[in-house]
Order: sequence, then C-alpha cells, then structure tokens
Amino acid sequence: MHKHSHSHQDKDRSRQNIAIAFLLNLSFTLIEFVGGMLTNSIAIISDAVHDLGDSISLAFAWYFEKLSKRSPTIKYSYGYKRFSILGALLNCIILLIGSIIVIYECVKRIIEPQNVKVEGMFILAIIGIVVNGFAVWRTSKGKGVNERVVSLHLLEDVLGWAAVLVVSIVMFFVDLPILDPLLSIGIALFILYNVVRNMRIALKVILEGVPLDMDIYKLKQKVETIPAIESVHDLHVWSLDGQYNVASAHVVVKQENNSLEELAPVKEQIRILMKEEGIEHVTIEFENEQEYCSPCDKDFIEKKIIDEQR
Repeated sequence: MHKHSHSHQDKDRSRQNIAIAFLLNLSFTLIEFVGGMLTNSIAIISDAVHDLGDSISLAFAWYFEKLSKRSPTIKYSYGYKRFSILGALLNCIILLIGSIIVIYECVKRIIEPQNVKVEGMFILAIIGIVVNGFAVWRTSKGKGVNERVVSLHLLEDVLGWAAVLVVSIVMFFVDLPILDPLLSIGIALFILYNVVRNMRIALKVILEGVPLDMDIYKLKQKVETIPAIESVHDLHVWSLDGQYNVASAHVVVKQENNSLEELAPVKEQIRILMKEEGIEHVTIEFENEQEYCSPCDKDFIEKKIIDEQR
C-alpha cells in the first residue's frame, strides 16, 4: 500500500513538472517570436521554432502521461499507449516545415546580410538560459520516461541559448551579421537531424517493426533453452509506443508435456524470460510435434539468413 501510494505521488509529480515545463516553454516561445522580430535575429526565430516543437512535445507528454492511466476499453483493447506516436509524428511534421522555412530565410540573409540588435539577442539569451534551466531542474529528477525525455529536450534548449549568448557577445565586439544566419542554420540542421531520427522510430512503431534493440532470432533461441520446449516458430515482436513491447509465438512442446497443469509453469517461464528481454505482454500458442503449422522453423532460419544478406 505504501509503494502504491508512492507510485501515485510520482505520477502526479511527473505530470505537474511536465505541465510547469510546458507553460514556461510556451510562454517563452511567444516571447522569442516577438523578440526575434524586434531584434531582427533569424537565430532567435529559429530557436523559437525549436521551442515551439518542444512545447508541442511537452503538451503531448503531459496529455499522454494522463491518458496512459486509462484502462483498455472494448474499442482500444491494448489501451491508449500508441496515441503518443501520433503526437510524435505531428510534432515532427511541424518542426520539419518550420526548419525548412527558417533555412530558406537564412540563405536570403547570407546573400544579403542584415544588421541585428545584439543587445536584444544578449538579453533574450540570458532569459532563455534561466527559463529553460529552471524547467530542466524541475524535470531532471523525474522517474517517468516521459519526464526524462522532456528534460533532455529542455537541456538541448539551454545549450542552444548558450550558443546564441556566445554569438551575441562576439557580434557586440565584431561586426559580423552573417554569424546570425549561420548559427540559425546550425540550429535548424540539428532540429532536422532529430526530426528524421524520431520520424524513423515513429514510423517503425506504426509499421509494427521489431524494436531496435531486439534480436528476434536470439530471443527464439533463448526460449528454446527451456527443457519442456521442442521449438518456437511464428514469433513476432512489436511495440505499442516505442517502450511497451508485445510478442506472440507458437511454441512446440515435447510429447510428455501436454496437460494444462504441465504447461502452466512452462508458460510462466516464457513470460519471465520475455520480461527480462523487455517484453511486457506475451501471447503464447502451444502445439505438439505432430501438429502442422506454417511458417516452420526452417522457414524462419532461411528468412534470418536472407535478412542478414540484405
């Protein structure tokens, strides 16, 4: 009961920290857009686009932290975990469009450099470091996955504003307006790199690909080390949201292990083994050696060899 109470407190604290980080980030994003136009700094506008994406991420993180508490329903039997992938894809699309627009504007600024109000850049950079630094401090000690991911995003913002601060100091002493669009292109390319990486992960989850850190062939071999099991085939592993992994398998048991009483401990051993490999939910279908099922183990091994050759 004590542990259960702590779990609820951690969840509530996590949602509260994410909500505070979201409000801080969104408020400062609006200030950035206004400040970027007033200072004529494309680098600040570029960082505002980045922060807008982070604000959207924070909003989804807060919402799905709350939504994940819902139990599975008759319409969503696996629950609501996969909804977070829709949020991730939407965020990627917004950042992708924003970054392309920023890069286009940067190229124009490089061809025809424009003067920037360096003092305004300096002040906004200081505020950015303080605001995002506070948000990082609030979320850095979180126990939830959402909260830790949010903290990393905000830490990137702090580093981005540190770069703006350095450039503003350099431009205060040296008249190099081209530094502003160059810094902006650097920020935009960094955003695009993360967008492409996150989009690949999200699409793989949606297409029910095998999780990145999972070797399905080694998993099959490991399950087959259980004494009562003859072989494993038709093994599938996928993820609901990039973290909650699910598997299904056809398990051929040896002839002497046929009764429900004998199969129960075998099933428990499989579940424990799968849990150790990061699989939360397993569906097992038992078969005997005489039962025909396709694809067979031979097909599985041949597919493994073909995949490796690719």
